[in-house]
Amino acid sequence: MSQADDPRLPGRRQFLTGAALAAAGAALGNAPRAVAAETPGDKSGRASVHSSGDTELFWGAHQGGIATRQQKHVYFAAFDLVADKREEVIGLLQAWTAAAARMMQGQTAVALAEDAAAAPADSGEALGLPARRLTLTFGFGPGLFVKDGVDRYRLAQHRPEALIDLPRFNGDQLVAERSGGDLCVQACADDPQVALHAVRQLARLAYYAAKMRWAQTGFLSGDTAKETPRNLMGFKDGTMNLPTGDPKIMVQFVWVGSEGGWMQHGSYLVARPIRIALEHWDRMKLGFQEQVVGRHKLSGAPLGSKREQDPLDLEANDADGNPLIPESAHARLAAPASNDGVQVLRRGYSYDNGLSFTAERWPPWRQGMEFDAGLLFLCYQRDARAGFVKIFDKMSKFDMMNQFVTHVGGGLFACPGGAAEGGYIGQALFETA
Repeated sequence: MSQADDPRLPGRRQFLTGAALAAAGAALGNAPRAVAAETPGDKSGRASVHSSGDTELFWGAHQGGIATRQQKHVYFAAFDLVADKREEVIGLLQAWTAAAARMMQGQTAVALAEDAAAAPADSGEALGLPARRLTLTFGFGPGLFVKDGVDRYRLAQHRPEALIDLPRFNGDQLVAERSGGDLCVQACADDPQVALHAVRQLARLAYYAAKMRWAQTGFLSGDTAKETPRNLMGFKDGTMNLPTGDPKIMVQFVWVGSEGGWMQHGSYLVARPIRIALEHWDRMKLGFQEQVVGRHKLSGAPLGSKREQDPLDLEANDADGNPLIPESAHARLAAPASNDGVQVLRRGYSYDNGLSFTAERWPPWRQGMEFDAGLLFLCYQRDARAGFVKIFDKMSKFDMMNQFVTHVGGGLFACPGGAAEGGYIGQALFETA
């Protein structure tokens, strides 16, 4: 008997029109606003007692996980849709919305029921764990609108102009298995198991509608509320990031305005796994490393300054008349002053995938087993054409750091505005269409 013929398993149509939509409707109609005091064994699937400061809001004009203070862990996943019909995609988004609202409040994705004859409603690895500031952020890739030239869900005419196919940049070595996706989920939490659990439950709900294409986990060092985290190159990363508490700055650079139609209040996400040749980098002299970055390694201060938050002085020269911050330094090329004032909101995470066989791009062109580690670069902006593309086109050609880093995958995703209680993520798109 094939799996498709197994009477114990739900059929694809049965799943999408039955359990998933029932769970979505129930949760959307009675979405929790706060977690009451419960015991770990409570049948509702709620977690044990925890403080209100351990949860983030799901409902609202904007999705969480963008302006939210950055959590310590991320599980990023991209999915390919296999659903045949538009209604199935809507059902999936409704189910994901309901599950996300529950999990961000420390509950299971769907209510638990004791039935030994059925698969558990929740995989269980997060039972008893608090939400740990979990946020779930959803995005739409170009394949939602047109895939292989086919307008599968009657959405082609509503693809935003800003949802471009990213150009191929100098030095890109993108791997198909780590690129693209019709949908994406960014799960961030202060506990890696909570983030994994959230994506795992969404993948379970999507079983007959979407399949995982690629995923990447990541982590941050230190207390992000008190200090700038260091990346795997040993430098502080994110010193010049946008102040998310400034509404004017966020509107200017991050949130899509009325020009975006159904994307208003949303943002465009660029996700790029960037491998760092750590063995190569670790052999470099400290002075050279600081010239590459444009900052002092210990303090994080710009070259020629003493404090991390000191502004970059791009006009300062040394005794020989050379720029204190080299023309090809990473910090100079990324600075707003070098990009007509353009800025993006970075939410990058370090990653470590263990070891893999690698051939280095630069001398000594070593080949062998090396760390498969680097940076999961995540950035949000109002329009990637005026944000990431403008900034990175220059950096891909002139940044000294390119001899140590390689972009190996990623994509651009349209992350719509948040959902109102009773609605679902992406509802404005489907109602427009």
